[in-house]
Amino acid sequence: MIRTTTATATAIALALAATQALAQDDTDRSDWPSTFVVGTASPGGTYAIYGQGVASVIGSALDIPTSTQQTQGPAQNLVLVNRDRVDLGLTTMGPAFEALNGELELDPGTEFENIRALFPMYVTPFQAAALEQSGITSVSEFDGKTVGTGPRAGTGGTYWARWFDALGLDVNVQNGPLGDQTSQLADGRLDAVATAAGLPLAAFTELEALAPTVIFSLSEEEIGQLQDSVPYAQTFEIPAETYSSLDEPVQTMAMWNIAFTDENMPESLAYEITKAIFENQEDLVSTHASARETLLENVGKNDLVPYHPGAVRYYREQGIEIPEGAMPEGME
Repeated sequence: MIRTTTATATAIALALAATQALAQDDTDRSDWPSTFVVGTASPGGTYAIYGQGVASVIGSALDIPTSTQQTQGPAQNLVLVNRDRVDLGLTTMGPAFEALNGELELDPGTEFENIRALFPMYVTPFQAAALEQSGITSVSEFDGKTVGTGPRAGTGGTYWARWFDALGLDVNVQNGPLGDQTSQLADGRLDAVATAAGLPLAAFTELEALAPTVIFSLSEEEIGQLQDSVPYAQTFEIPAETYSSLDEPVQTMAMWNIAFTDENMPESLAYEITKAIFENQEDLVSTHASARETLLENVGKNDLVPYHPGAVRYYREQGIEIPEGAMPEGME
């Protein structure tokens, strides 16, 4: 006689339900990949956490084994997707703009004509941290200091070095994983860390737990000096409640993030991924708070990278208007 425990019966019921759901799904999956990889960034940054949430949603909702790959961040993700090394990447609008125009430092001269946006993620503000004991409270005080800016191909690693030069600051820039760099800051091997990431940045929150910390960013004057050179950036305010070290909001610049693929992704897969992300947005938020901005109302924040036709189909079903600059060629 075979005895069935409650746990076993539940497992069987769930398996049958999953099988029935797949049987009822008439989507043609013949051209879908058997596995799926999401390119993220280094540990300690928001991409690594948010990307894990994206992978979890895709794997669960679409029944595709999905994993993440740690990378140097936005610029490297663009290269990896363009070379078919990962299936989906995360990037900010600055590196995306440069890639489309053949100006990406990691692959100069190559115009990334095949990249296609899937969904908006969240806005990434530029932010910096130093130990309270250092006395550093502004970017202008980085002159002559050693400052970590995260991975070289990350948004922070890409832009802070350029901005230091533009502001006439002599800064010894160091690159590396954000988690490692905040540890180096805590033990005195760096004077400060300046980066760009979704809020709250885990590496800064962990730093606050280690030592009294000052978190700041660009001054109003510095923003005015730099803004014309980064038309894809916007002014932004980091709310005071973001970090325990803040007594008041911090003014800065920020760039929007998008999840993207290339034009060769099957339309049905692009449609289902986009649908799964918005229908499971609460799961993303439980992974990282920045996903609160992964909303249909923010689809228009991308007016630069063409959306994949599969994503466009989903957005049209939801009554969302696609900006002219993000409409793929051949679609009206």
